[in-house]
Amino acid sequence: MPQRTVVIGSRSGLHARPASLFVQAAARQPVRVTVARDGGTPVDARSLLSVLALGAKHGDPLVLSADGDGAEAAIEELAALVAADLDAARDVQEQR
Repeated sequence: MPQRTVVIGSRSGLHARPASLFVQAAARQPVRVTVARDGGTPVDARSLLSVLALGAKHGDPLVLSADGDGAEAAIEELAALVAADLDAARDVQEQR
């Protein structure tokens, strides 16, 4: 089962808007992806409530896991999303 540890890049952590974007991206994947805080219990990455319940903050490591055809690509895409500062992208849009 492929897995990857990634550090949260968004200043607000995986909360509200960043969590929603992450969950939407996970729902588009062809495989089931789980996410966990380092050493914690994995939850379904497609569940907004479960992802929010992680309480993951900026700089926290998360472990993404998936299994099946397309697992590596799914993890890669979601890891890039988690590592990005999604709050900065929103700030730029608001300034326009």
